[in-house]
Amino acid sequence: MRFLLLGGNGQLARSFVAQGGLAARGELVIATRDGRLFDGRSVETADLAAPEFLPALLDRVRPDVIINTAAYTAVDRAEQEESLAGRINGEAVGVLGRWAAAHGALVVHYSTDYVFDGSATAPYPLDAPTVPLGAYGRSKLAGEIALRESGAAHMIFRTAWVYAPHGHNFLRTMLRLAGERDTLNVVADQVGAPTSTDIIVAGTLAALDRWLPADARARAWMEGVHHLVASGHTSWHGFAEAIFDDAVAAGLLTRAPRVNAIGTEQFPTPARRPAWSVLANEGMTQHFGYTPPAWRVALPAVIDALRAD
Repeated sequence: MRFLLLGGNGQLARSFVAQGGLAARGELVIATRDGRLFDGRSVETADLAAPEFLPALLDRVRPDVIINTAAYTAVDRAEQEESLAGRINGEAVGVLGRWAAAHGALVVHYSTDYVFDGSATAPYPLDAPTVPLGAYGRSKLAGEIALRESGAAHMIFRTAWVYAPHGHNFLRTMLRLAGERDTLNVVADQVGAPTSTDIIVAGTLAALDRWLPADARARAWMEGVHHLVASGHTSWHGFAEAIFDDAVAAGLLTRAPRVNAIGTEQFPTPARRPAWSVLANEGMTQHFGYTPPAWRVALPAVIDALRAD
């Protein structure tokens, strides 16, 4: 079994590499935009901004499973760079899907809560109408559609509020600001499920372990869109307070800053954010036997990993 991991320097791919689960299940080939991995190793080159070059890589590597963690994720900048976001998040995904369909490969792809408009008051089911508020959400929805229409065997995992002990994310930003300021203002009227990359990796591996040995009928039942997020929900303000509580307890911070709750209107951004980003994740248990842990339970492990560094 040969796995091709795209986006090798992103926070999700780094967690796949660190945990070693893919390498333990077969041959792992990693690709990054510039051919260099975060640890200095030379790897394959795959720039999704130039999707016309992807088939040559795929023909050379001949993967059985393509795991696409690469994405354009600059939500605000996407408002000015929608064409680029669409090429990376949409067009390139279609290229991957068409190659996979022609060669009998599986595509594992990651999408986002931003495909929804955030107007719900209950967790979004898988079949909820998709109404993106901005360019980033439109580009990710385009990727979902392109992969579905490619005819490839695929699993799309929508996730949200992703964080890790590495990379650029809310947790690391909060810890940096806590060392610089005594008081922070954090939005309290946007609600979601903070999801560590550990949860996404575990859920993906559980899905692969069910899909790979299954027959065609069982595989078809497992394919399509799934919501892979932590259980429960909180606001950005609640997440920040939990980060500081755990960081102080772990000795990463000597004191927690005061966290003031503010409304979205007090923190304007070029792109509109969904006010409600809670996704119904029960299907992960039903399809793959994996129940994502509560967000509050998963947080301390990431704090411990930061302390270990």
